[in-house]
Amino acid sequence: MKKALIVWGGWDGHEPEQVADIFAGVLREHRFDVEVSDTLEAYADAEKLLGLDLIVPVWTMGEISQELVNNVSAAVQAGTGLAGCHGGMCDSFRNNVDWQFMTGGQWVAHPGNDGVDYQVEIKQSSSPLVDGIEDFAVKTEQYYLHVDPAVEVLATTRFPVVDGPHRFNKAVDMPVVWTKRWGHGRVYYNSLGHHADIVALPTVKELMTRGMLWAADGKQRAMSQQGKDSSAGGFSYSGMGDSQYDA
Repeated sequence: MKKALIVWGGWDGHEPEQVADIFAGVLREHRFDVEVSDTLEAYADAEKLLGLDLIVPVWTMGEISQELVNNVSAAVQAGTGLAGCHGGMCDSFRNNVDWQFMTGGQWVAHPGNDGVDYQVEIKQSSSPLVDGIEDFAVKTEQYYLHVDPAVEVLATTRFPVVDGPHRFNKAVDMPVVWTKRWGHGRVYYNSLGHHADIVALPTVKELMTRGMLWAADGKQRAMSQQGKDSSAGGFSYSGMGDSQYDA
């Protein structure tokens, strides 16, 4: 049975406990052994994290010690999947650039605040994670992020929709869903999910389900790859230059 850890907390406005409950239910339906924690000390046991298949952070803002970030990073580099949504993953720990580097982006603004009508456009790429999913409309916060150029973008939204100083720039397609690699680990992010009702939308929930399962499925393949690397005499990124979904 695969093991997952969900850690929720931080700003209550993102309804972290309710979002964590949705994710826990999804993972249990897929036969995961799920631990849910409301303290960052859940990241304190480095050996335990190395034994997980998936970590799901649901923690907005706040502060975290460098030791705890290092523990999560080491686990992901060794193959533990990392998957999350909205402010629970890419608006966590604004003062910790190592967390931002690992997750692939950082929130900077949501012009118009909550209640903005916009379109999410699915990008067909090497990823099977969006197969059969069509573009869809949402009414929620529209996240403007600073994004790692190494990510593989699976969905975008067009800015600007509402007025503001950003509208004097050219129109941009801001990533909404992406994947990346962190060492041997798979990382998945979806910027939707301001409240639990957005996470529960069928298309959003399906995207998150696929992303969490994909991130967790990387563990066994990562362990196999590390065995090959050891026999070859060191760490290797062989194969990662192709699709993120080949390994």
